[in-house]
Order: sequence, then structure tokens, then C-alpha cells
Amino acid sequence: MANLEAVVLDPLQSEEKSETRPLAEWVTSFQLVMVALDPFKHESAWILNTANRVLKTFAQANCRASWLVTGTDDEAKRFLGPLAKERLTFVDPDRTAVKELSLSSLPAFLHINHGPEIIGKAEGWQPAEWRDIAKNISKMLSWRAPIIPSPNDPAPFIGSPI
Repeated sequence: MANLEAVVLDPLQSEEKSETRPLAEWVTSFQLVMVALDPFKHESAWILNTANRVLKTFAQANCRASWLVTGTDDEAKRFLGPLAKERLTFVDPDRTAVKELSLSSLPAFLHINHGPEIIGKAEGWQPAEWRDIAKNISKMLSWRAPIIPSPNDPAPFIGSPI
């Protein structure tokens, strides 16, 4: 079980880094639906369009659909391009947050409740696992689930080690 009390998230949109706060504060009002990516690995690039489609489905739901990028602000902006401004983006250049979230490979798809507790986690691109998490999110939030996989999604693959 991850020690979520220790997780601190740093949002890219923060100009003065004053919005860096513990995970528990990010989930007081909304659950967190997050895709964690490594901007230096092909596997994260392969899943970027799929992950964006999944997060876009939940963007208007009663949750925070977000990115967690294991890089600096500049690296996250370069990797995500305009997607970095479309939704909440956290940066984790030291990989502290991903380790504290007990992730061992990226990309990863996470659902974190108000507890905060991880109630859904998939590492790598295993469409059935992502679909199960998305269906659970949809059920909990009374929202529609994205179609996973879609015809344009990549073939399943394991993630790259952290």
C-alpha cells in the first residue's frame, strides 16, 4: 500500500510554485484521475493520444483529470505540447511522487479518491485494465466511460521501468 500522506504534487501551471501541496489537498473536493508519463521513453509517447482521449472523457466530470510527467516544467511542456495547458499537469522531475504512488513502470493510469487512496491503478498499456478503471470511475461519478481500446489505440505493451 502506498503511503499517500508523503505524496506532494507540483502543478505545472504554478508560476511561483506556491501551489505545490500534498496529494490529500488535491482531492478534498474532487477525485483525481491521472495518467503518469515519462517524457524520455517511447512507451509514454505511444500512449499519449489514447491517454488524452481517456482524460478528455473525464474532463467535465466531477474529478480532476490530470497528467503527471516525470520531468521539469520545460520537459513536460515540450512532451505534452498544447495538452499541458488543456488540463491540470503535475511535474515530478525527481520521480518522488511516482515512487510514493508505488508505481514501477510508466505509463500508468490512476484513480485516487478523497481518502486519499488509490482505488484504481494500471501500469503499462493493458487495455482491459484501463477499461476496468475507467468503468469504475464512470460508475462512481455517474459519467460515461470511454471506449477502451479504440481502433486507433496501440497494441498492448508493458511500461518502461521507473
